[in-house]
Amino acid sequence: MKTITLGATGLQVSRIAFGTWQLGGDWGTFDEDAAIAAIRHARDLGINFFDTAQGYGFGASERMLGKALRKEITADRDSVVIATKGGILPGGQGRDASAAYLCQGVEESLRALDVETIDLYQVHWPDANVPAAETAGALQGLVDAGKIRYVGVSNYNVKQMAEFAAIRPVDTLQPPYHLFRRGIEAEILPYAIEHNIGMLAYSPLASGLLTGRFDENTTFEDSDWRGKASAFTGDLLKRNLAVVHKLEKFAKARNISVSQLAIAWVLAQPGMHVAIVGARSSANIEASAAAADIELSTDDLAEIETIVADGVSIEGASPEGVV
Repeated sequence: MKTITLGATGLQVSRIAFGTWQLGGDWGTFDEDAAIAAIRHARDLGINFFDTAQGYGFGASERMLGKALRKEITADRDSVVIATKGGILPGGQGRDASAAYLCQGVEESLRALDVETIDLYQVHWPDANVPAAETAGALQGLVDAGKIRYVGVSNYNVKQMAEFAAIRPVDTLQPPYHLFRRGIEAEILPYAIEHNIGMLAYSPLASGLLTGRFDENTTFEDSDWRGKASAFTGDLLKRNLAVVHKLEKFAKARNISVSQLAIAWVLAQPGMHVAIVGARSSANIEASAAAADIELSTDDLAEIETIVADGVSIEGASPEGVV
């Protein structure tokens, strides 16, 4: 598994990170034993970077990750890099990046993961009701106390990052980024490159849309947020599925899957360090891990641009709901 230095942190992390959003209950039911086996298999494949959040199932994903990585945590803590996030209220009730709530959240995450220090702690969503100075100052205090090593943000824009950075540096940024969602390319990605911010792309497979497993008749469990999202219904879905079919043909000609193509495309973008990929089975994470070794040529990237030009930009879920 290829590794990369994560921005200015100095952390050497695998270019594929194992993400656990899908293990929090918002994506329908799943087999916990199979999920733990997938995490273990990811480690066997050389993945050393794991991303979770307090908001994923009220800490359920954190507890599962801590359980799955107990061997490494106990024997060689530095062999794995664990990232988590906080600052959203339980049950999707909104955001709270206040000093008190973040400090409480860090303590709860430490207990759930059963670790002494969190390698990377990220503010899950910007909170317009709390001054950036309060949020950044609280997190720097937690660094000083040895509770966390590095501080990141997720879903922030340039203005929000600059306000945060006035108090302490933004070590990493975790934005949504995939072939159908490229808004960060205009300002956010250039800012991150300029300031040597570690970039962790979440949802590189467009919440499953770029896996090639969906069609116009796909349905979701009631507990799966995608069943209420516009990206997975109607004409928008039809148009993007047509693009996915063309990408599948492009990928097949190169003996890879469309999922691997989508991940490799993200990793090929300047300034992008890591793609966060979820998996509920060992087979899924094995296929995704292989994408880190795929090299796309300049011609490949140009042809991909031509294909996706017919697609429609889509959004994803937020703590307050979906679009």
